Amino acid sequence: MTRRSLVLLLVAAGVLVSCSALDPYPVPARAPQPGQPAGPRIAVCYNTLTTTLAEAQTQAQRECPAGKFAEPADTDWYLQHCPLLLPARATFVCTQKK
Repeated sequence: MTRRSLVLLLVAAGVLVSCSALDPYPVPARAPQPGQPAGPRIAVCYNTLTTTLAEAQTQAQRECPAGKFAEPADTDWYLQHCPLLLPARATFVCTQKK
């Protein structure tokens, strides 16, 4: 195997592995801001170019307790809890289903 084909193989493998690196995932949530509803909070890191807020909400819904609904509360881009490839952090509040 030549050096060039080995490099291409490694790059292709890296691209395939990194595709799942763009999936949204839960992280610690910020403290509630004044005027926001009370309740358990879930934050989700996601990339706004590849994932919609609705898809991030679906991920947050999986983290909410049974019988609760993940309601969007806030979004920030501070990069303190989320990596560069997933810069947005959406915060959801788990509220009673209506």
